[in-house]
Amino acid sequence: MHKPWWKILSVLLLVYTIIGGFLMDVPRLFILNESIRNLYFHVCMWFAMMILFGVSLVYSIKYLRNQSYLNDIYASAYAATGLFFGLLGYATGAIWANYTWVTDQGQSMANILKEPKLLGAGIAILIYCAYFVLRGSFTDIDKRARVTAVYNIFAFAMLFPTIWIIPRLVGSLHPGAPGSDSGNPALNFKDIDSRLRMVFYPAVIGWTLMGVWITTLKIRIELLKEKALLS
Repeated sequence: MHKPWWKILSVLLLVYTIIGGFLMDVPRLFILNESIRNLYFHVCMWFAMMILFGVSLVYSIKYLRNQSYLNDIYASAYAATGLFFGLLGYATGAIWANYTWVTDQGQSMANILKEPKLLGAGIAILIYCAYFVLRGSFTDIDKRARVTAVYNIFAFAMLFPTIWIIPRLVGSLHPGAPGSDSGNPALNFKDIDSRLRMVFYPAVIGWTLMGVWITTLKIRIELLKEKALLS
């Protein structure tokens, strides 16, 4: 009998993330202080987003190689879940920015809206939103799958300059950027505390597995719709 052990693992890891995230002691980094607990949600959700978008990219490439419609369904489903986690990551990041940059530092909303990391993240999300707009603009299934597979490769490639490269080359309020008063508590191993690692890495795995679980449900729904149309 098939046992969905990884689904149980995802739930356990996320329960551990929530409990550990709120109860375990954390380092007091400059500006971040107690708000650093959002690391387990905001950053980990974006890690899960990148992984899900990466899986979507693989299925798009596989579609271009063998023209299997199933690969197109998988690519679309993983991209949709990745976008969902991207929106969650953006929302939790906005909440974090409000507490650290607006409340604690007294930054104006004008400065926040010009924040390079925020702008880059917004552009990346819009690029993937355009992926689904593009899918909805085709009535021919084969043409839709082929064109959106090519676009998906472009969209994934654009994640790196918009999220990882350009925001780290210019001045930013975001931790880890030039001109920042503190390092990046997620990616800089000189800054991340062992107490953070105990929750951070399980949280990345937990959110990613939850994303895969959501995607499998979306794929099953799509296959049932296709079966209903053919019957």
